[in-house]
Amino acid sequence: MKTIFEKSNGTDGINLTDEAQNLNFLNEKFIRKDKPNLPQLSELDVMRHYKELSDMNFCIEKGFYPLGSCTMKYNPKVNELLASLDGFNIHPEITDDMAQGALKLMYELSSALLKITGMDAVTLQPSAGAHGEMTGMMIIKKYFDTIGEKRTKVIIPDSAHGTNPASAKMAGFDVVEIKSNEKGQVDLENLKSVLDKDVAAIMMTNPNTLGIFEQHVEEISRIMHENGSLLYYDGANFNAIMGYTNPKLMGFDVVHLNLHKTFSTPHGGGGPGAGVVAVTEKLKDYLPTPVIEFDGNKYYKNCDIKHSIGKVKDFYGNFNVLVKAYAYILMMGNNLKQASENAVLNANYLKEKLKGYYDLPYNQPCMHEFVITGEKQKRENGVSTLNIAKALMDENTHPPTVYFPLIVHEAIMIEPTESEHKEKLDEFAQAMIKIANTAKTNPEQILTSPHTTPVKKIDEVAAARHPDLNFKN
Repeated sequence: MKTIFEKSNGTDGINLTDEAQNLNFLNEKFIRKDKPNLPQLSELDVMRHYKELSDMNFCIEKGFYPLGSCTMKYNPKVNELLASLDGFNIHPEITDDMAQGALKLMYELSSALLKITGMDAVTLQPSAGAHGEMTGMMIIKKYFDTIGEKRTKVIIPDSAHGTNPASAKMAGFDVVEIKSNEKGQVDLENLKSVLDKDVAAIMMTNPNTLGIFEQHVEEISRIMHENGSLLYYDGANFNAIMGYTNPKLMGFDVVHLNLHKTFSTPHGGGGPGAGVVAVTEKLKDYLPTPVIEFDGNKYYKNCDIKHSIGKVKDFYGNFNVLVKAYAYILMMGNNLKQASENAVLNANYLKEKLKGYYDLPYNQPCMHEFVITGEKQKRENGVSTLNIAKALMDENTHPPTVYFPLIVHEAIMIEPTESEHKEKLDEFAQAMIKIANTAKTNPEQILTSPHTTPVKKIDEVAAARHPDLNFKN
C-alpha cells in the first residue's frame, strides 16, 4: 500500500471524459476549493493491488474449509451466472405484471422448500439464519398472544447455537437452559422438570451442534405438544438430513433454513444470506407479508395475511440468493439425498481417522459434523485448540470452528460437507495428525504458528479490545 501511494504525480489510468462538468445544480458550499489529494495510479497498479489482496484471502476455491456448523460447501459457478441474468436484474418496486418470472421462481422455490421440509407454508423474506430465528420466534409469540395465552419462556439446550437465546430474548421471551445428557442429547428428565404452562416453545437443532442426532425427538415433540407448547427447528444443520427425514416428521412447528449454507449460495464474509422460515398449517396466518401465491393465471404478492407479524425485510428479501438456491435444487433434484449421505459419510470417515490422536468426547456415529478436542495436547504439551487452528493455516486449510459448542472444553468442530473427495479428506487428516505429533516433539513449532500466511500470529485480545478502524495514507 505504501509504495503505491508514494508514486510520483503523473501516473494516470483511463480518462473517461475531458469535458468540463457543469456543477451549477450543487450548492456552492458542497464544491471543493482545492483538488483532492488522490493517489496517482495506473489501471495496472490498481488491478495488481486488488489481485494481491484477493490472493491473501482464503476461500473454498483455494483450500479445504471444514468450518463446523457453517456448511461451507462449494457453490457451483453456474449459480452466479444464473443470478446475474438480465431478467432477474429488475427493480424491486416493479409491478407484479412485469415481474412474473421472478415471482414464479419464488413461488416454485417456496413449493420445493415445503416439499423438502414437509411444512405447509413459507416466507422467503428473512436475510440470515438468525433473522429467520427471530422471525420464527415472533410468529410463535404472535400465535400465543392471538389465542390469549400468556407464555413467557423458551427452552433451549445448552449445546444450542448462540443466536438461539438471543433470538428468543429479542422476541420478548425469557430463556430457560436445559442440560445435555451423557450422549450429548437433550436430557428428557431435565426437560420435563422445567416444563410448565409458561413455556411457549423449545428451540432445537437436529442433528445438534455436536453433530449428534436427537434420537428422542419424537418423544420431545409429544411432551411439548401435550403441554400446548411449540417446537422450533434451527435448520443450520439441515445438510445432514435432506431426503432422509424432515422437521415435520420430527414434530416441529416452525423451521428456518439457511439457503446460503445447505443450498450452496456462498457463505461467509457477512452475507448476503437467506434464512427462510416455514411453518405448519396452524401458523401460516402469522407469516410476514407478502407471501407469493398463484391464482392459476398469475403470480402475485399477497399482503392479506390475517395475523401477520408484518414485514421483516425490505421488499422480498435477498432475491439473488433465492435464485442461486432455486438453481441448486433444480440441478440436484433427488440427489439432495445423496448430498446429505456424502456429508455424513465424510464426517464419520474423518472422525475415525482422527479419534486416535485427539480426544473424542462423544464416541458414537455422527451426522454431518463432529467434535474433537485439543484437551490432550493442552494438558500434555501446552498446545491449545487455538494453536492447533493456527497451525492448520500453514497447511492451506481454513481452521475448523473452535471453542464451540461451549459444553466441550477445547472443542474443535469439523464439517467437511459433501463437496470434498477422499483424497482431500486424507490430506486434512494427515495435516491434523502431523500437528498432533509435532505438538509432542516440537510444541514451539505449533505455539508460534502460523508461519506461511501473509499475517502471522497476532495479539487477538488487543485486536478485539483496541480495533484500528481508520485508514491512514
